[in-house]
Amino acid sequence: MNAKQFLELIARLPARVWLQALIGLVAFLALAVLGFALIGAVAAIVLVTLAVFRARIWLRGLFQGRDNGQPPTTWSQGRVTDVTYEIVDRRDDKKP
Repeated sequence: MNAKQFLELIARLPARVWLQALIGLVAFLALAVLGFALIGAVAAIVLVTLAVFRARIWLRGLFQGRDNGQPPTTWSQGRVTDVTYEIVDRRDDKKP
């Protein structure tokens, strides 16, 4: 069966089949659009919820009166080691 025969076969279908196919296509497109809208709405709700929680944490830290000039309390519990270092200049000392 070539393309011309296939088109002739489709052309002989009754109008009821064409209408059912058209209604099915419209329903499929509507469901696809609603599905994408649903995915977008869920993503937006999740992002807004995360932003609200982060804003609450930020505002709580802002109004708690913690001194921002000091390191957090967890920093003092760690181990600090002094390190000495030497800068080595790798350029040639000879001037042209």
